[in-house]
Amino acid sequence: MHIAIAGNIGSGKTTLTGLLSRHFGWTPHYEDVEANPYLHSFYEEMQRWSFNLQIYFLNSRFRQIVEIRKSGKTVVQDRTIYEDAYIFAPNLHAMNLMSTRDFDNYLSLFELMSSFIQPPDLLIYLKASVPTLVRQIQMRGREYEESIRLDYLKSLNERYERWISGYKEGKLLVFDVDRINITESREDLGMVIEKVSAEIHGLF
Repeated sequence: MHIAIAGNIGSGKTTLTGLLSRHFGWTPHYEDVEANPYLHSFYEEMQRWSFNLQIYFLNSRFRQIVEIRKSGKTVVQDRTIYEDAYIFAPNLHAMNLMSTRDFDNYLSLFELMSSFIQPPDLLIYLKASVPTLVRQIQMRGREYEESIRLDYLKSLNERYERWISGYKEGKLLVFDVDRINITESREDLGMVIEKVSAEIHGLF
């Protein structure tokens, strides 16, 4: 089974991936941030490195999905391939940080890849306001994230809301990160686990 966690930068995807994997005994698949050769360069010069970064993510996520389906295990994945294609790449294009030529090339590649994969059995979306995202980004203290622009986070949030409102590919759970704290409140974490468990049992 494939459970995927979606959400903007700083919404808590990695934290929830770890907590769910420990509770249910699932195999976690994390976004490989530290090994990404383009991420630091991208935040310093977005226009120059946007296409390279998105192609790296597309390749990495496609490989993950292939591995997940081959493994036969229940896997919880930190971020999905759909977020790259429906949110991050079009957002970069709309902000004139990716050329139309590169964006069309990217979409063509995504469409080919997506024809070979299945959507997750359960998608969990972590919804968060920009102030919450900023606070959580500052708390984790990644140096290259210090230059993330507020308008960039805001436009990503707007795209997430549009994508999630039309999501029909499978089961969906939405948690409002502004209203819960899964790291400090056992009650909040218990509520999340209970809702995820109910959805999972409904899949069998």
